[in-house]
Amino acid sequence: MTQRRLIASRVVAFVCLVVTASTPAARSAGVEEISGAGSTFVFPIMSKWAEAYKAQTSTAINYQSVGSSAGVDQIMARRVDFGATDKPLFPLQVNAGDLVQFPVVVGGIVPVVNLSGIGPGELVLDGATLADIYAGRVTAWDNAAIKKLNPGKQLPSAPITVVHRSDGSGTTFNFTEYLSAVDADWQTKVGADLVIKWPTGVGAKGNEGVATMTAQTPGAIGYVEYSYALQSKLTFTKMINHDGVIVEPSGKNFQAAVANADWKSSFSYRLIPVNQPGIDSWPITAASFVLIYAHQKNPETGKEVLKFFDWAYHDGQKLAEDLQYVPLPDNLVAKIEATWADKVK
Repeated sequence: MTQRRLIASRVVAFVCLVVTASTPAARSAGVEEISGAGSTFVFPIMSKWAEAYKAQTSTAINYQSVGSSAGVDQIMARRVDFGATDKPLFPLQVNAGDLVQFPVVVGGIVPVVNLSGIGPGELVLDGATLADIYAGRVTAWDNAAIKKLNPGKQLPSAPITVVHRSDGSGTTFNFTEYLSAVDADWQTKVGADLVIKWPTGVGAKGNEGVATMTAQTPGAIGYVEYSYALQSKLTFTKMINHDGVIVEPSGKNFQAAVANADWKSSFSYRLIPVNQPGIDSWPITAASFVLIYAHQKNPETGKEVLKFFDWAYHDGQKLAEDLQYVPLPDNLVAKIEATWADKVK
């Protein structure tokens, strides 16, 4: 038996002990649905996992793609069985909410544009120019900074319409962490958070909203999790990374960016793998974190939540890879499942 499966079996045994200690009614009652809410970044893979999991187990996963801020609010208010956020909570927040936090998957954030005559991967941007666009300092597509990065490209003199998130967003948090990392002026004047005061642009709700608005607005630029760009057939850009290399978004390059991430055993810290070194590293990657209750009010529901994420780690990896997410490494999954057995009561 592999280490991962051994720990998984211990987790299931642990949860079964909790259920056995409950009332006979709780033991016999099946859980037909578990609910979650939060990150739109993770929604494409969460929906695929939910579909496959229900087909195998008959248990429905009702996941609301409402943004990281709303997901944290809902789990804190005990309105859902799990939350998802792309801005990990600090230990004090986790403890105050009587929660356990762990990463579930890694993905990439990509700039997307709506420019006539420009196809996916044909436009190159760097961090400084992207920050200048979102700060309102570069306002036209034929600006000298963009032309310098794209010699020979016929760029229109059209104005740039900046599209950003209007809701509390982990995608925004990681995107603006990147802009802060590459542009001191952005870091000083704007900063990074789930919600910021944008210098320019128009807002849309969720990765879905940004994707739709960008697709419908000539001259627009937005930022979305990569699977949204693929599913909506958006024109994504290439980027110049930390090492000065032009890279394209891909699961391989997202993996390169997080290969040396310092995953701590508590998982309750700010792991923000943006602007990582490495010739293959995509510069804007993010981890999505799940929040569950440390002390389960309904042991049977708690058991089903753990079973679902155990299934996602062990049986849902191919689905994640198909959507260009990066599954977590085996040794990290083993640590996470050991944490469940230790902390979930």
